[in-house]
Amino acid sequence: MASSLTKDPASTSGSAKTFFGHPRGLATLFMTEMWERFSYYGMRALLPLYLIAPNGLHMNPATATAIYSVYVSMVYLLAMPGGWFGDRVWGPRKTVTVAGGVIMLGHLALALPAQGTFFAGLGLVAIGSGLLKSNISTMVGHLYDGPDDARRDGGFTIFYIGINLGAFIAPLVIGTIGENVNWHLGFALAAVGMGIGLVQFLMGTRHLNERSLVVPKPLSAAERASTLRKAMIWLVIAAVFYIVTVVTGVYTLNWILVPITIAGLIIPIVVLARIKRDKELSADEQSKMSGYIWFFVAAAVFWMIYDQGGSTLAIFADSSAKNTILGWDFPVSWYQSVNAVLIMALAPVFAAFWMALNRRGKEPSTIVKFSSGLVLIGASFFLFLMPLTIAGDGHKAAAMWLVAIYFVQTVAELTLSPVGLSVTTKMAPAKYASQMMGVWFLAVTAGDCTTGLLSIAGVDLNGTGVVTLQAALAVVAGVAIFMYRGKVKRLMGDVR
Repeated sequence: MASSLTKDPASTSGSAKTFFGHPRGLATLFMTEMWERFSYYGMRALLPLYLIAPNGLHMNPATATAIYSVYVSMVYLLAMPGGWFGDRVWGPRKTVTVAGGVIMLGHLALALPAQGTFFAGLGLVAIGSGLLKSNISTMVGHLYDGPDDARRDGGFTIFYIGINLGAFIAPLVIGTIGENVNWHLGFALAAVGMGIGLVQFLMGTRHLNERSLVVPKPLSAAERASTLRKAMIWLVIAAVFYIVTVVTGVYTLNWILVPITIAGLIIPIVVLARIKRDKELSADEQSKMSGYIWFFVAAAVFWMIYDQGGSTLAIFADSSAKNTILGWDFPVSWYQSVNAVLIMALAPVFAAFWMALNRRGKEPSTIVKFSSGLVLIGASFFLFLMPLTIAGDGHKAAAMWLVAIYFVQTVAELTLSPVGLSVTTKMAPAKYASQMMGVWFLAVTAGDCTTGLLSIAGVDLNGTGVVTLQAALAVVAGVAIFMYRGKVKRLMGDVR
């Protein structure tokens, strides 16, 4: 990677280095995010398999899916308070530093062979990931001279490659060690990965923009005292409640899972309602928020199905698939690398395709792209019915069935996710411009919490009836958005 560092022609000193023509700090943030994603996706690939393994926690698939879904939903839910910490308390750079340390400690806790430390580790990784997620992207933006810098979009593209590079490599390394050698050694490798990322981040901070040290809107002394007081009150209430449940002998894992999943569904509704009811918004902003709710609900349906690629599909692969290609066996966790490598291969193709259509005046609208993504994610679960039927007849399904499902889901993601991010920034009221990206992440939280509640209720997500119902729901949602595209377009105002 050192060979990519060249002299920056725009530098006033004549000695500054660039990273593929971008500010040198991008290399620091690229590597930090790559190693953080390496630790996150490596652990995530092992998580459902460890939960159901006889030499792991030996849980039933429904409980494992619920835990997995709650964990993923918390990562995205905590991105909002993580951004708040960066804006109001520590500043982006300090927040990312603390986040890296918390994530590393979380993975080390997972590496200890005890159920209590395991769940504590999951909580720490979720908290650290939430702190890091928003703030590291903010620091990428700080490297450029405002939104009009011609290199800005390219810089975020390179940064996005770092995310997917870490996600691709992690299951191949951590998954192999965890499944074939020792589960806890695999979790320890995730800690090592985050440790490497944190060390190189600290060594490379001199290349970052000084704005990353600034707290944009620091809390006043009164606000700080009030926030701390409220946090302590809620902490004491939670501690007392759970101590009582343990002492009285009524505590089960659902006492944790159910409140979190319900909160993960209520919080997005409350946040959207608060923004929508803000009387300071103009009529145009109110209209756009009404239109945005359509996209938000549809996105929640999308992520509900998409994120089951790491739980429902992984558990099916573990029990009912031939994890073999050309006679060569591979670990189940390797399926989690498929999406990342397909993203890296197909993202440039999609970008070129949309640009080619745009030049001819034929690029589909945001609504058409969004509805297409929903139909495709539904199609992926209709495709899932084939290996389910094969397994139901007492046979093992071929690995390529699962690869095909991941392929369709990746195409769906590339159709919907970038569009969702874009439309979120375009339709955001000026007052909530910095918060709306966190609102978009809440759609992931809502989708995963829906999956979690279904699993807690004992629904077999690998059942053909449930898979068919979810697939049909996504297709109907996609068709509904397309059918009502005229109404949604009017609500969107000048956004296209």
